[in-house]
Amino acid sequence: MGDWGFLSSLLDKVQSHSTVIGKIWMTVLFLFRIMVLGAGAESVWGDEQSDFICNTKQPGCENVCYDWTFPISHIRFWVLQIIFVSTPTLVYLGHAMHVIHQENKMRQKIASPGGTLYTKSPKYTDDKGNVTIKGNLLGSYLTQLVFKIIIEAAFIVGQYYLYGFVMVPMFPCSRTPCPFTVQCFMSRPTEKTIFIIFMLAVACVSLVLNVIEVFYLVCTRCKAGSKRSKGRSGVNSAENPVELRWPTNEDTLKQNKKNLDKEMERSQSLGGSLDGAKEEKRLL
Repeated sequence: MGDWGFLSSLLDKVQSHSTVIGKIWMTVLFLFRIMVLGAGAESVWGDEQSDFICNTKQPGCENVCYDWTFPISHIRFWVLQIIFVSTPTLVYLGHAMHVIHQENKMRQKIASPGGTLYTKSPKYTDDKGNVTIKGNLLGSYLTQLVFKIIIEAAFIVGQYYLYGFVMVPMFPCSRTPCPFTVQCFMSRPTEKTIFIIFMLAVACVSLVLNVIEVFYLVCTRCKAGSKRSKGRSGVNSAENPVELRWPTNEDTLKQNKKNLDKEMERSQSLGGSLDGAKEEKRLL
């Protein structure tokens, strides 16, 4: 198996442009698929063809029976699965990096002389380079999640039809050039069955995480849309005009009474001031 360093470095960049569930999916991919596949599974399947023994001396019979029993090695099948499942994520990473590059150029134009006349502003990123998943980025993110779900499910079903999920110790084979139906035997079938079930469980966890992330993003989008619609409904517009309330007779009587009270208070204050002035004049 080749070096996973390049793929791991690319997928590590996606973590800063994904959701919390996406980061958990990335951890599952790194720890329970790539590391386990490189550390343990390859050594377990290292002797699969050399220790595949059939009870015949016919030249070529063992090779033909092995090819018929295992059209593709488990290790290579899981390597292809990881690469195909990671490809939509890498495509989304390319889109996100393109958006970041375009908005950085936009900031440079705004900061340049005459940039105040530039009408557009960054939509998906802030000054620190943090990405907000919305708009076209949200569509790209959801698309890559759907493709990952389809690919993951296809590989799980394909593994079942190719080998099943249990490694049996003995395989009957009647392929040419075998002279009769021979019995072929696989080395360490129990240990290999444990790895098969483990990798199947991790693939199912990865599939469930992708489905949960799709529902999480859709629900978050729906909540944000409902909040915006409520906010717009509170603003007066042609569709939502201000409600006009005409005054009733009771309101008119109350207002007239208030006006009379104010006039009486004003006249009393003026009368008091005139009496005070007369009294001062008499004393003088």
